Amino acid sequence: MSVKIKEKPVASPCVSVCALDEEDICMGCYRSLREIGDWSELNNAAKREVIVLASQRCRARYGS
Repeated sequence: MSVKIKEKPVASPCVSVCALDEEDICMGCYRSLREIGDWSELNNAAKREVIVLASQRCRARYGS
């Protein structure tokens, strides 16, 4: 018998600095407007993918 452990939800990367740039990317968390809107419906794996993409956007904008 296997025991299924409930995974904790991935926390939102929102930092309460909600301002969209000209490409509809939030300047606070670097998620797209669509990613922000879809967040509550995404599973944990998809949320982690969004966080990776947002991190890549931030690095592309500011380097490192």
